[in-house]
Amino acid sequence: MRCLIDEAANIGQIPRLEKLVATIRSREISACLVLQAQSQLKALYKDNADTIIGNMDTSIFLGGKEPTTLKELAAVLGKETIDTYNTGESRGRETSHSLNYQKLGKELMSQDELATMDGNKCILQLRGVRPFLSDKYDITKHPNFKYTADADDKNAFDIEAFLSARLKLKPNEVCDVYEVDTKGA
Repeated sequence: MRCLIDEAANIGQIPRLEKLVATIRSREISACLVLQAQSQLKALYKDNADTIIGNMDTSIFLGGKEPTTLKELAAVLGKETIDTYNTGESRGRETSHSLNYQKLGKELMSQDELATMDGNKCILQLRGVRPFLSDKYDITKHPNFKYTADADDKNAFDIEAFLSARLKLKPNEVCDVYEVDTKGA
Protein backbone atom coordinates (compact mmCIF):
# COMPACT_ATOMS: atom_id res chain seq x y z
CA MET A 1 0.00 0.00 0.00
CA ARG A 2 1.27 3.48 -0.81
CA CYS A 3 -0.07 6.54 1.01
CA LEU A 4 0.45 9.64 -1.14
CA ILE A 5 -0.36 12.67 1.01
CA ASP A 6 -0.25 15.79 -1.17
CA GLU A 7 -0.29 19.17 0.58
CA ALA A 8 0.40 17.30 3.83
CA ALA A 9 0.66 20.56 5.79
CA ASN A 10 -2.91 21.51 4.89
CA ILE A 11 -4.70 18.40 6.15
CA GLY A 12 -3.83 18.82 9.80
CA GLN A 13 -1.71 16.69 12.07
CA ILE A 14 -1.74 12.92 11.58
CA PRO A 15 -1.70 11.37 15.07
CA ARG A 16 1.58 9.57 15.94
CA LEU A 17 3.01 10.10 12.44
CA GLU A 18 6.55 10.09 13.84
CA LYS A 19 5.98 6.52 15.07
CA LEU A 20 4.04 5.38 12.02
CA VAL A 21 6.70 6.31 9.45
CA ALA A 22 9.23 4.30 11.46
CA THR A 23 7.12 1.13 11.57
CA ILE A 24 4.79 0.92 8.56
CA ARG A 25 7.56 -0.13 6.13
CA SER A 26 7.76 -3.51 7.86
CA ARG A 27 4.12 -4.00 6.86
CA GLU A 28 4.78 -3.12 3.19
CA ILE A 29 3.20 0.33 3.59
CA SER A 30 4.95 3.44 2.36
CA ALA A 31 4.15 7.07 3.05
CA CYS A 32 4.90 9.93 0.69
CA LEU A 33 4.43 13.36 2.26
CA VAL A 34 4.33 16.24 -0.22
CA LEU A 35 5.22 19.62 1.27
CA GLN A 36 6.13 23.04 -0.07
CA ALA A 37 8.83 23.48 2.58
CA GLN A 38 10.25 21.61 5.56
CA SER A 39 9.18 24.49 7.79
CA GLN A 40 5.55 23.44 7.21
CA LEU A 41 6.31 20.06 8.76
CA LYS A 42 8.09 21.72 11.69
CA ALA A 43 5.18 24.10 12.29
CA LEU A 44 2.75 21.19 12.42
CA TYR A 45 4.80 18.51 14.21
CA LYS A 46 7.24 20.68 16.23
CA ASP A 47 10.06 18.52 17.70
CA ASN A 48 8.76 15.38 15.95
CA ALA A 49 9.41 16.87 12.48
CA ASP A 50 13.07 15.84 12.55
CA THR A 51 12.08 12.29 13.51
CA ILE A 52 9.60 12.15 10.62
CA ILE A 53 12.19 13.45 8.13
CA GLY A 54 14.81 11.08 9.52
CA ASN A 55 12.58 8.05 8.97
CA MET A 56 11.83 8.88 5.35
CA ASP A 57 13.97 6.86 2.91
CA THR A 58 13.63 9.36 0.08
CA SER A 59 13.51 13.11 -0.18
CA ILE A 60 13.05 15.11 -3.38
CA PHE A 61 13.65 18.85 -3.64
CA LEU A 62 11.78 20.17 -6.68
CA GLY A 63 12.79 23.78 -6.10
CA GLY A 64 11.74 26.55 -3.77
CA LYS A 65 12.99 29.51 -1.87
CA GLU A 66 12.03 28.96 1.77
CA PRO A 67 15.22 29.89 3.70
CA THR A 68 15.16 27.09 6.29
CA THR A 69 14.75 24.39 3.65
CA LEU A 70 17.52 25.91 1.52
CA LYS A 71 19.89 26.15 4.49
CA GLU A 72 19.29 22.55 5.57
CA LEU A 73 19.62 21.21 2.02
CA ALA A 74 22.85 23.14 1.39
CA ALA A 75 24.25 21.59 4.59
CA VAL A 76 23.16 18.07 3.57
CA LEU A 77 24.76 18.45 0.14
CA GLY A 78 28.04 19.23 1.85
CA LYS A 79 31.19 20.75 0.49
CA GLU A 80 33.70 19.99 -2.18
CA THR A 81 37.41 20.68 -2.04
CA ILE A 82 38.76 23.08 -4.61
CA ASP A 83 42.36 23.90 -5.33
CA THR A 84 43.27 27.56 -5.74
CA TYR A 85 46.46 29.00 -7.07
CA ASN A 86 47.34 32.65 -6.61
CA THR A 87 50.25 34.27 -8.30
CA GLY A 88 51.81 37.54 -7.37
CA GLU A 89 54.44 39.81 -8.70
CA SER A 90 56.12 42.68 -6.98
CA ARG A 91 58.44 45.14 -8.61
CA GLY A 92 60.99 47.25 -6.95
CA ARG A 93 64.70 47.11 -7.28
CA GLU A 94 64.21 43.49 -8.10
CA THR A 95 61.16 41.74 -9.48
CA SER A 96 59.88 38.85 -7.42
CA HIS A 97 57.21 36.30 -8.16
CA SER A 98 55.19 34.18 -5.78
CA LEU A 99 52.85 31.23 -6.19
CA ASN A 100 50.42 30.38 -3.41
CA TYR A 101 48.51 27.08 -3.38
CA GLN A 102 45.47 26.49 -1.15
CA LYS A 103 42.77 23.87 -0.71
CA LEU A 104 39.40 25.41 0.09
CA GLY A 105 36.00 23.96 0.96
CA LYS A 106 33.11 25.23 -1.17
CA GLU A 107 29.44 24.30 -0.82
CA LEU A 108 28.33 21.98 -3.61
CA MET A 109 25.31 24.27 -4.03
CA SER A 110 24.79 27.47 -2.11
CA GLN A 111 21.38 28.56 -0.83
CA ASP A 112 21.24 31.05 -3.70
CA GLU A 113 22.03 28.34 -6.26
CA LEU A 114 19.33 26.10 -4.77
CA ALA A 115 16.78 28.94 -4.84
CA THR A 116 17.50 29.64 -8.51
CA MET A 117 17.89 26.02 -9.61
CA ASP A 118 16.68 25.19 -13.13
CA GLY A 119 12.98 24.28 -13.06
CA ASN A 120 13.66 21.06 -14.97
CA LYS A 121 16.04 19.80 -12.26
CA CYS A 122 15.54 18.26 -8.84
CA ILE A 123 17.74 17.00 -6.02
CA LEU A 124 17.18 13.44 -4.85
CA GLN A 125 18.23 12.05 -1.49
CA LEU A 126 17.95 8.27 -1.27
CA ARG A 127 18.88 6.21 1.78
CA GLY A 128 22.45 5.00 1.44
CA VAL A 129 23.31 7.27 -1.50
CA ARG A 130 24.80 10.77 -1.60
CA PRO A 131 22.26 13.40 -2.73
CA PHE A 132 22.39 14.05 -6.46
CA LEU A 133 21.08 16.48 -9.06
CA SER A 134 18.73 14.91 -11.60
CA ASP A 135 16.37 15.85 -14.40
CA LYS A 136 12.70 15.90 -13.44
CA TYR A 137 10.68 13.19 -15.12
CA ASP A 138 8.74 14.45 -18.14
CA ILE A 139 5.29 13.07 -17.40
CA THR A 140 4.21 13.57 -21.02
CA LYS A 141 6.62 10.74 -21.93
CA HIS A 142 4.86 8.24 -19.64
CA PRO A 143 2.92 5.56 -21.59
CA ASN A 144 -0.24 6.28 -19.56
CA PHE A 145 -0.13 10.06 -19.99
CA LYS A 146 -2.83 9.73 -22.68
CA TYR A 147 -5.27 8.76 -19.92
CA THR A 148 -4.84 12.01 -17.97
CA ALA A 149 -7.00 15.11 -18.15
CA ASP A 150 -3.91 17.07 -19.21
CA ALA A 151 -3.74 14.97 -22.38
CA ASP A 152 -7.48 14.96 -23.09
CA ASP A 153 -10.30 16.86 -21.35
CA LYS A 154 -12.63 13.85 -21.69
CA ASN A 155 -10.45 12.11 -19.08
CA ALA A 156 -11.23 14.73 -16.44
CA PHE A 157 -13.06 13.52 -13.35
CA ASP A 158 -16.07 15.70 -12.53
CA ILE A 159 -16.45 15.37 -8.77
CA GLU A 160 -19.64 17.45 -8.68
CA ALA A 161 -21.38 15.26 -11.26
CA PHE A 162 -20.23 12.15 -9.39
CA LEU A 163 -21.49 13.43 -6.03
CA SER A 164 -24.77 14.84 -7.32
CA ALA A 165 -25.63 11.46 -8.87
CA ARG A 166 -24.92 9.74 -5.55
CA LEU A 167 -26.86 12.30 -3.51
CA LYS A 168 -30.13 11.88 -5.40
CA LEU A 169 -32.67 9.69 -3.65
CA LYS A 170 -34.13 6.89 -5.68
CA PRO A 171 -37.88 6.32 -5.67
CA ASN A 172 -38.98 4.25 -2.67
CA GLU A 173 -35.61 4.81 -0.94
CA VAL A 174 -36.02 5.26 2.81
CA CYS A 175 -33.92 7.81 4.64
CA ASP A 176 -33.81 9.43 8.07
CA VAL A 177 -34.07 13.20 8.38
CA TYR A 178 -32.56 14.98 11.38
CA GLU A 179 -32.97 18.56 12.46
CA VAL A 180 -29.82 20.12 13.89
CA ASP A 181 -29.93 23.13 16.18
CA THR A 182 -26.84 25.20 15.35
CA LYS A 183 -27.89 28.21 17.44
CA GLY A 184 -27.43 26.43 20.75
CA ALA A 185 -23.91 25.25 19.96
